[in-house]
Amino acid sequence: MEFSRALVAGLGVAGEAVARCLLDNGVGVLAIDDSTGDRIRHRAAALGVELGDTSGPGAIDTLLDAVDVVFPAPGLPEDHPVTTTARARGVRVLSEFDLARMLDDRPIVAITGTDGKTTVTTLVTRMLEASGVRAIACGNTDTPLVAAIADPGWEVFVVEASSFRLAATERFEPTVAVWLNFAPDHLDAHVSLASYEAAKARIWRDMDAASGLAVVNIADPVVMANVDRRLRTITFGGEGSGADATVHDGALVLPDGTALLDIDEMPRSFPHDIDNALAASVAAQAAGARPDGIRTVLRGFSGLAHRIALVAERDGIRWYDDSKATTPHAALTAVSAFDSVVLLAGGRNKGLDLSVLASAVPPIRAVVAIGEAAAEVAEAFAGRCPVAVVETGLDDAVHRARELADVGDAVVLSPGCTSFDWFESYAQRGDEFAGSVLRMLDESGSRR
Repeated sequence: MEFSRALVAGLGVAGEAVARCLLDNGVGVLAIDDSTGDRIRHRAAALGVELGDTSGPGAIDTLLDAVDVVFPAPGLPEDHPVTTTARARGVRVLSEFDLARMLDDRPIVAITGTDGKTTVTTLVTRMLEASGVRAIACGNTDTPLVAAIADPGWEVFVVEASSFRLAATERFEPTVAVWLNFAPDHLDAHVSLASYEAAKARIWRDMDAASGLAVVNIADPVVMANVDRRLRTITFGGEGSGADATVHDGALVLPDGTALLDIDEMPRSFPHDIDNALAASVAAQAAGARPDGIRTVLRGFSGLAHRIALVAERDGIRWYDDSKATTPHAALTAVSAFDSVVLLAGGRNKGLDLSVLASAVPPIRAVVAIGEAAAEVAEAFAGRCPVAVVETGLDDAVHRARELADVGDAVVLSPGCTSFDWFESYAQRGDEFAGSVLRMLDESGSRR
């Protein structure tokens, strides 16, 4: 290894995986975590690493005196005292991507974007598997890249590349790199919107000019502005976009003219579903997937949980769980798929401008504002459409939405905010919403 002792800042899933990988490769590990309590102490003890203390004058400098490199956990703010002090002192700051690169040179397909990363990562992985290629989805998933490389059987790593990981990466060299879209997000972790954009752009910065492939959303001006002209580039976009991979006569068509399948054959074909399918198909083909494998996956893929997932349909009203939409951009993408929407929005804001949600009136025709950001959401829509403020829980929000909904409406939980005011995760929020909807419909059915 290039260093003998490392400081791991944050002992979450990724931090623990980094620490284990370092220890397995003979590197001494010192750990810190902003959280305190038995959970972190037990985790450090289980790893067999010393847990450092950052409190008190000079404590950070003392810690840095004892190490050669710092590995910050994904999500650690860019201006965290440990990383800013390390950089000021000339101590290297690296990510799990850097560590994986030092130890493994198998091909990587990397996917970034404000929205859609997990979906496209999943699609690419399944397309490769359906084509006989052993692939694993990793990175910003339950399996960090440094954990995935421990298995010598994987042929391709499909890496969900969050801005948190990219921002701390010294050098990242995927074989194929997809940038799906860009919108304000994570301003609670990045020092500015420009810094967030620069982190995303790192996905292309170090790619090999001779062999690397950039897959680019032709409709996103920020993505297009960051294209690295050294690289072979394939664009994707809907019909009439002029993209290399596009829709022609109702079919998804690859740049080489291969018609994959008619859009009508896809279980779900909202505009963002088409974009995701095109991006994934291009990336998967470049990594070794066959057209028949790609088709098989697209014909069977109905979306991931909590991403515009149909919960129920009753009395001409459809109910959708889009709890994963934790940014205004994601919420706007969701509502654009429908003609008439009753929107449930709110939660804990990540420092983003929620007023942009009102640009979607119509198709939004009524709003139920929930959670800590309920007042911000209500202010955004004031005078634009009916707004109900509910601060007592999702059961009450669902009943209020039912009162506002008419035949033909889609009632969509697409919060534009995180879940951490009322819930532990977006998944818990989505499950609670679905449960509330089904209970309400059961109750209303029993009264008939």
